[in-house]
Amino acid sequence: MDDSLPTELHRLRHRPGADYTPPVLSLFVVHASGDAAEYEQRLRSALAPAVRLRGTADFEQGSLPVDDVPDWFGAISSGDEQRAPQFARTGRDGYVEHTRGGRPWELQDWLYRFDPDEDSRGWEWWDATPAGPSRVHIWVDSRGESFFGCQELLWAAYTAGADRVDGPTLQQSTVWSAER
Repeated sequence: MDDSLPTELHRLRHRPGADYTPPVLSLFVVHASGDAAEYEQRLRSALAPAVRLRGTADFEQGSLPVDDVPDWFGAISSGDEQRAPQFARTGRDGYVEHTRGGRPWELQDWLYRFDPDEDSRGWEWWDATPAGPSRVHIWVDSRGESFFGCQELLWAAYTAGADRVDGPTLQQSTVWSAER
């Protein structure tokens, strides 16, 4: 199992301490539709099962388990418009606009981006901090890179209820720790 998996899972459940913080983190500024705390909870609930699969799933199989994926995320990521809540449908449209016509992610394709042998995911979850009543800062460890693969993160960020996502921008980790 990847040594960083337990640490990333812990950061998804709990705010990390300032110990062992990388010198720089990548920041995404999310303008959420609705309450920042509810948005943050939805985002974490979508990402946690995918990160957990990194340590438990056989990515050689044709299909990954989806039992722990929230219903709303499974619905929007399978094109089931009727079951997807409005925030997720609006987020899907925002993602398509943000990516200039990029197609919505299929759930299995999205989950396979968390394969520990896949190099396309250029980030690990660090934290999310409220930055206002409907604004959230998403912090990820991009290993100091300013340009990295993050489309799967943008998909989750938008479908969790983002109206707009700006970034990423590299920030000194002291900026993150000042928000705690």
